[in-house]
Amino acid sequence: MAEQRIYPYEVMFLLSQSAATDFGGCISHINDLFHRAGADILAMQKWDERRLAYEIRKQRRGVYILAYITCANDRIHDLERDCVLSEKILRAQIIRADHLSPDEMRAFDQRSDLEVEAKLRAERQKEAELAAMAAAGPGDDADEPEQN
Repeated sequence: MAEQRIYPYEVMFLLSQSAATDFGGCISHINDLFHRAGADILAMQKWDERRLAYEIRKQRRGVYILAYITCANDRIHDLERDCVLSEKILRAQIIRADHLSPDEMRAFDQRSDLEVEAKLRAERQKEAELAAMAAAGPGDDADEPEQN
């Protein structure tokens, strides 16, 4: 049996724009994937949000999340499989990060910024839903006949 070793990895996720409307849910989903793989998260940050060079699953825009983790080498295949099966993740790339020290990886940690952005996006989503409901007006009253 192969010896189990813990290595540092750099993980780049591409999330669909539609899935990113629930940004907090996406971050929670990524944390769950890491937890199931037995990985320790050293750092995570939103890398970028941009137009894709080509459509992926009918999506033209995507949100990139960069994470640095340590994980057992025999569990990385489980993480890759979970990423492929995920409906929220369009693509994921996992590479060994031997070129960075753990302190350099931790310097990229912006998880608190991710939480703030998740809250802001949730508030904007709620405001948009309320505005759409207000613009639609009273839906049931239009169907009722007038009473004299």
